[in-house]
Amino acid sequence: MTATPFPTPTSLPRRRLGRTGPEVSALGLGCMGMSALYGESDRGESVATVHAALAAGVTLLDTGDFYGMGHNELLINEALRTAPAADREKALVSVKFGALRDVEGGFNGVDGRPAAVKNFAAYSLQRLGVDHIDVYRIARLDPDVPIEETVGAIAELVQAGHVRHIGLSEIGAETLRRAAATAPISDLQIEYALITRGIEAEILPTARELGVGVTAYGVLSRGLISGHFTRDRELGAGDFRAMSPRFQGDNLTRNLDLVDRLREIADAKGVSVAQVAIAWVLAQGEDVVPLIGARRRDRLTEALGALDVVLDADDLAAIEKAVPAGSASGDRYPSDQMAHLDSER
Repeated sequence: MTATPFPTPTSLPRRRLGRTGPEVSALGLGCMGMSALYGESDRGESVATVHAALAAGVTLLDTGDFYGMGHNELLINEALRTAPAADREKALVSVKFGALRDVEGGFNGVDGRPAAVKNFAAYSLQRLGVDHIDVYRIARLDPDVPIEETVGAIAELVQAGHVRHIGLSEIGAETLRRAAATAPISDLQIEYALITRGIEAEILPTARELGVGVTAYGVLSRGLISGHFTRDRELGAGDFRAMSPRFQGDNLTRNLDLVDRLREIADAKGVSVAQVAIAWVLAQGEDVVPLIGARRRDRLTEALGALDVVLDADDLAAIEKAVPAGSASGDRYPSDQMAHLDSER
């Protein structure tokens, strides 16, 4: 694939992950789609996209040890190893762990036991080819292990120098309080987008009270509100969206109707739908760092353009009117996966 001409600013805006976390670029790169859940991807283009992101000033790379059963960590290893030294040295890697997989790619629960935490970390360090993980977090709460034990094990990894900061993922306000009472928490990674705003009621206020930052994934709702998803698009085998309620039947039609309303606002500002959607998340606070799931350089270029989109009070009011909170049709995950989200209880 020929790359879109790519602007390389000397630096991107920076934000800090909570009171105790690292300073990172205002947009992070979510790497999951380069290895899993969205159909086939091009390894060469994926590595080139990571390189382009680093060259543009993106410093935060987000992955999970279960993305492609280690494939994604090995891909990031390759990308960092072949990047210019100056770019590589600025990169911070955030890793999720704990999801149990089988040979067929299925999910078999979560393991947050302290011994498992340290086992997962040892394998991630080897696959990534690094001597420490910048932010380490369990992907989902293990219902059989108190969060204090899981966080405590990560804290021991911090003390040993193998991990720099402790993060969390998809947990509720009560669990967040318990975790923060155990050890300093840099950030909570959780889905947050124009059509996914459940965190605003209790989780986001609690994070702010505790000084915990938010890394927002799914800011384009897996492409649904990117402006590129069409009503007649066919999803291939292995694409998570083929099972996602928001992409099914009448739900998809109603959700894309919301996108059409958002497109009117984007067109009036001379920007893309994706850029407005990302800019809206950026506008929710300096403590929120959106993760963009670009798998290609052209999509990365578009996403980075959101940093130049200024949404004033009138723009935000128009967006709220076009896509009000709670207007999405369908849950963000199938029912069996929703049941594993502590953030949804």
